[in-house]
This record gives sequence, C-alpha cells and structure tokens, in this order.
Amino acid sequence: MNFINFFRRNKSIHSYQDFWQWFQKKANKFHQVIKNKGDFEKVFFDPLSDKLNEIKSGIYYLTGMYDDHTVELIFSADGALENMIFVEELVEAAPQINGWLFTALKPATEIEEFSIETEGYTFDCENLFFYANVDVDYPDEIDLTVIHSDLNEENRGIIVNGTHLFLDNYLGEWYYAAVIDEIKVVAKTEAEQELIPIKKLKSYLIWRQKEFIEKYEDTWYTHEDTDRYNLYEVQLENENILLALMNQDLLEWEGKASHPWLFCIEIKYKGQKSGGMPIGRTRKLLNAIEDDLMEQLKPYEGVLNIGRETGNNIRTIYLACKDFRKPSKIVHELKEGMSTFEMDFDIYKDKYWKTFIRYTRAY
Repeated sequence: MNFINFFRRNKSIHSYQDFWQWFQKKANKFHQVIKNKGDFEKVFFDPLSDKLNEIKSGIYYLTGMYDDHTVELIFSADGALENMIFVEELVEAAPQINGWLFTALKPATEIEEFSIETEGYTFDCENLFFYANVDVDYPDEIDLTVIHSDLNEENRGIIVNGTHLFLDNYLGEWYYAAVIDEIKVVAKTEAEQELIPIKKLKSYLIWRQKEFIEKYEDTWYTHEDTDRYNLYEVQLENENILLALMNQDLLEWEGKASHPWLFCIEIKYKGQKSGGMPIGRTRKLLNAIEDDLMEQLKPYEGVLNIGRETGNNIRTIYLACKDFRKPSKIVHELKEGMSTFEMDFDIYKDKYWKTFIRYTRAY
C-alpha cells in the first residue's frame, strides 16, 4: 500500500467530537479525491491539517487506499511519546464512516519484501541485519546493534537516518519508539557478533516485550508513606546552590524496571535576587503545583514521585511510571494551564533509573 505522507504542526485545542463531526460532513468528498488521485493537497490535506491544528500540536497523518473501496487514515505522533495518548484518543473517538479505516499510530509493515529507498540507497531485509547486546547488570534492557551492508564513513549519516526510517515503518511506530531501549547503526566491519537477518527482529522484540511484561506486570511500590527522604546540597559553577530532595528508599528499590518511564518536569521561576532559589510566594506556588500533580497521579496507578531538584531558577520534578499515557496527558494539561511560570517536560525510558545514579549509595 502506498501512502501519501503529509506532516504539519498545529496550535490550539478543540474537542475530538467537534473534529469528527466536521470530518463526517466532508468524508465523501475526501474519499473521492484520494481514490481518484485528485488535488488531494488542496481538497484534503489543507483542511484536514487546519482542523487537526485545533486539537493538539504534534498530531500528523498518512493516508492512502487500504483496498479498492477503503481509504485508510493513519494518525501519527511521529514517534513523540508525549503525544501518543492524544493520537489514540482521537481514533478511539472516531465514528464508523463507510469507506474509511482510521488507525492510531503507524502499524508494523506485514510485507516481508518491504523496502525504502532514500538518497540512492535501499533499505530492506536483504541488506539489514541486527544482533542484541546483553549487559548482565541491566538484563531487561533491549539494546540493539543494526548493520547495513553498504554503510561506510562517507555515507554514514544517510545510512543511519535511512535505517531508522526503515525500522519506524517496518516495526511500527509503537514498537520502534517505546520498546527498544538503545539502538546503534554500524557497518559490517564494526560488527562484534554474528549477524541476524532483520526479518527476525519483530519476533525477537515481541518475545522480549512479552517476557518483560510477565516479569513486572504485578510489581508495584507499596510503602511510600514510610520512605526516607535525603536532602542533597551542591554548589554550582556559578556559586548558586542546588538542593535535591530524593526518596532514598525508592532509589534503592529493586523493582525499578517495573516503572521504566521517567518524566523530567522543569518549571522555571524568577530567583535572581535569591541565589537562584525560590522564596516566599514562589516557593509556595511551586510546592502547590507538585502537590496538585501528585493528587492526580497516584502510586497505585503506577506513578512514583522520585524527588525534585531546585536551584538556578529551575524546579525539576522527577516521576517514574509504569505507563506514560495518562501522566503525559496530565502533565500536558498542567503545562497548558501554566501562567505564572514557564514549564517544559521530557519523557524517556530508563529501566534502571541510571539518571539518578549520583544519588545512590553505589555511586
């Protein structure tokens, strides 16, 4: 199936229901222009992009004929973890429309002969291989090395980018972005293990993910109320002080991998006159924001408050989660409603919480 790919940024927010009511009215017209390969940019892409702009930034799409009578419209987060929940909710709210198939996140390609060509190079199951790297200290991590037969120093950038593009489409958006922990693309001469055909990668990842879920699905942290918290003080290069309040018992917990998703939430405040530290009303507001956040995200829902760092005009809150969907939505809403401070956040996978090694006894 050939897809027309069209990505656009968007700005404001409206309801999913409003979007689908609008889409239903245009569905027949859109269907005809895609099926007949008409002026789809003017008739379909432009109005669709404009309406998606009214829902959430970071929602993209691909479209093409699923069969002779059905148009498939795939909504994508373009690999951005924080936006996947919004793509999934959008498709969940979709009504049944004759002649249309709506899909959340780019699915895996089922065609064994699937290939991509970019900048004169081909990426397929004939010239791509992989092997898994195993670290006994981090046994649950999925660390892959991928090999392309044509990679050399002159084309390294092109081949690396093309390989990632192939994997995103071959594995599907979810598996590529959320299941693999580390991935490195190298030449055959740099390989350190026996090469495995890339067509076996899907089954390998399914096995590893199933094994991981079975191992940690029922692992929860249950004694947060009695935890010890340690206060750390560090002098920064500009002579400001950084204070960190960390849940020490949580950092020493052996079940960290059960909550592999880390949220790093940064809130910027004015503190130039107090050595970069919040004082008075600013400190109270920052504490209230964190309290409100944790009222909505509970440990029994799989969200753990690891601790926070404060200094240099930034309060950083660290959360660990079993799943990133609900937390990403709550944190996004908090950011959108923020008026007093500037806020940003990042989501990434760190099964062993290496981010906090500086606060552990081993360090």
